[in-house]
Amino acid sequence: MNVHNRNSSSLQEQNVLSRLWYMYFPHWPVFVLMILFFLGAAWVYIRYSQPLYEAKAVLLIKDPKKGEDYSKVVESLNQMTAKKIIENELEVIRSRALMAQVVMKLGLYASYYNKTSLLMRSVYHSPVKIIAKDPAQIKESIKPIPFTIDTASKKIYTVTNAYPLNEWVQTPYGVLMFSMTVYRPQNNTAYFFTIENTAKVTQRLVDRLEVEEVNKLSSVVRLSIKDAHGTRAEDILNELMDAYNRAAVNEENHLAKNTLDFVDGRLQSVAQQLEGIEKRLQDYKTQNGAVDISSQGTIYLQYISDASRRYADASTQLSVLEQLERYVQSKSGTGGIVPSTLGVSDPLLTDLLSKLYGYELQYERVKRTTAENNPVVLSLKDQIEKIKPGILENIQSQKYALQATVDQLYQTINRHTAVLHTIPQKEKDMLEITRNQAIINNLYNFLLQKKEEASLSLSSSIVNSRIIDKAQASFGPVSPNHQIIYLIACLSAFALPGIFIGMREAANGAVLFRHEIDSYTNVPVIAEIIHYPGKSHLVTGNGKRTFIAEQFRHLRASLSFLGIKGGQNTIMVTSAVSGDGKSFVLANLANTLALAGKKVLMIDFDLNQPTLSLKFGLTPTEGLSEYLKTDFWKDEYIQAIPSNNKLFLLSAGLSLPENPTELLLGNSVTSLLRDLKSKFDYLIIDTPPVGALTDAYLLSSFVDATLFVIRHQHTPKSFIRRFDEQQQINELKNIAFVFNGIKARGFHKTTAYGYGYGYGYIRDEQAIYGKRVLSV
Repeated sequence: MNVHNRNSSSLQEQNVLSRLWYMYFPHWPVFVLMILFFLGAAWVYIRYSQPLYEAKAVLLIKDPKKGEDYSKVVESLNQMTAKKIIENELEVIRSRALMAQVVMKLGLYASYYNKTSLLMRSVYHSPVKIIAKDPAQIKESIKPIPFTIDTASKKIYTVTNAYPLNEWVQTPYGVLMFSMTVYRPQNNTAYFFTIENTAKVTQRLVDRLEVEEVNKLSSVVRLSIKDAHGTRAEDILNELMDAYNRAAVNEENHLAKNTLDFVDGRLQSVAQQLEGIEKRLQDYKTQNGAVDISSQGTIYLQYISDASRRYADASTQLSVLEQLERYVQSKSGTGGIVPSTLGVSDPLLTDLLSKLYGYELQYERVKRTTAENNPVVLSLKDQIEKIKPGILENIQSQKYALQATVDQLYQTINRHTAVLHTIPQKEKDMLEITRNQAIINNLYNFLLQKKEEASLSLSSSIVNSRIIDKAQASFGPVSPNHQIIYLIACLSAFALPGIFIGMREAANGAVLFRHEIDSYTNVPVIAEIIHYPGKSHLVTGNGKRTFIAEQFRHLRASLSFLGIKGGQNTIMVTSAVSGDGKSFVLANLANTLALAGKKVLMIDFDLNQPTLSLKFGLTPTEGLSEYLKTDFWKDEYIQAIPSNNKLFLLSAGLSLPENPTELLLGNSVTSLLRDLKSKFDYLIIDTPPVGALTDAYLLSSFVDATLFVIRHQHTPKSFIRRFDEQQQINELKNIAFVFNGIKARGFHKTTAYGYGYGYGYIRDEQAIYGKRVLSV
């Protein structure tokens, strides 16, 4: 299966090549002339076109995303530098703004030319350099302006004016200065200059500039530009890179300058605010005695705590004295437990109480053993009564002193407590003032820091790119490319006539090639007949060995492909339209069969335009029409062909019917053909074209095979395209195509024959139409 597919593919490729060769080779003189013309045009273009040189440069842009970043020291010195993104920087380099600076700096708005013989060339190094005072206001020159230089008078002369050198002068193109350069004028050379609009020059250079990354992982940029002068291309790229670096530095300096101006203004305002809030803090402390509120609060708390402790001690002592006073007052000479003297520090009172307690104990002990009126008892009772007033007086004296202390401490505590209650509000006010002071102070310090950073950035002028390779022009012209120009010329020489020939033949509505028939229908082509320009209708005969005669012999041999043998001997010949040559093919095929010793009868069923009698030079007689009308047969209807005793003709007759189609529907045709088959080896029927009449479809059922004649450059392609579809509706029995009238093509009258059979080419019409076949 694979071998079959490969063979089929190889055959298709060979067929395609054969078709192209057959289509274009006959026109080879046109291709030769076009090749010579385009090669000459290419030579003239290369000879007189301005050569272009290409300059290239390499620039490194620091992009932190791609591994290029400032060192910490440099970054600390240049805080104003923004991080660069390589994609943005590519667009900056391509910008018209940078290129406009290059145009202004190099004076590219002025172009210079020299002329030798008939050729005018652009030059970069001119004896004179033109500088515009205001390049944006210059006016363009319509055409190149010739000029000459007089070094003696130091003037430059144009056609209409003379201008001094090295001075600003008013010209029709603006205020210009003409200055001498180091380059001296050449002998026999005319010089010209032109002035162009700077925007136009800028746009032209931007269009020619190419800027691209070396690769996506690096921040290395390659710049290139083509120009008529390599030196100018180098200057443009070098100046462009310098302009890019200057723009970056200027942008940073502008940002730093604006930042510095802003910071200075803010510093003055913030300094005034800071001075005002410090004054407010000073006044508040002075008015409220708030030196250190936190320390003052602590001291007042200590005061209150100490006073409260002393107040508690005094109150405790006062309570103890009251208990002691009640104890002393409640005793009537009887003993008891003396209350605690805790907190009482008076030793006299303690001693008196001890004595009282001792007397009372002694009194109770004696009283149990003696009578109440005992002198000892009475003496002890008298001593107890005497000591009590002293104790009460002492207690009362201490109570007065303690009460005064308690009142004083109470007042002190209340006063300090009142002062302490005012401390939170003061502290809040002080906190608000100090907070505002801290904010303003921090802002002031921040602005001082930014001012210093801006000053460092303004003075550092660090660029964010580095030139790796300065511009270098190519050593030879890169345009025009000789090989490419000549290749395009050759391709054009083949393409233009090829397209014209292809379009002309595609626009032709008639069949031109065998492969068109093969592509439109599945019906086989069993023979190809070349065009015969002679007047004779018979190209076959005894002793004729012409090529066209051989083609009819080939057609005779191909009838076996259709099963024409034995009793299957009825052949119908028809075509699509009139003029396809069906009668020509029929007559020569019948003659070829008769030459082989077969008895052949030609029947002219074309009852509309019969031609067979005329082709054989016979006088029209009664024939088929008379038989179909009367259904009466006469042997005289059949005529013998004088040139061949095996060839006969049943003509259409003299009185052609008005309704031939209806006559064909009768039984007369069936009986006629049945009788004639028994008398002749071959019956060959000529019918009207199927494109106009249906006679062929009616006769198809009576025949064994159908030869359908297609004529080169005559039969419509549209008919062949619809042929298979028509066959399904009205079938022509056992059909095959005969490709007739193939004409010579091209200037050398080359013709193709046997296309698809491998015959090849004949290049000599005498060999085709002569008496012998010279080459096949």
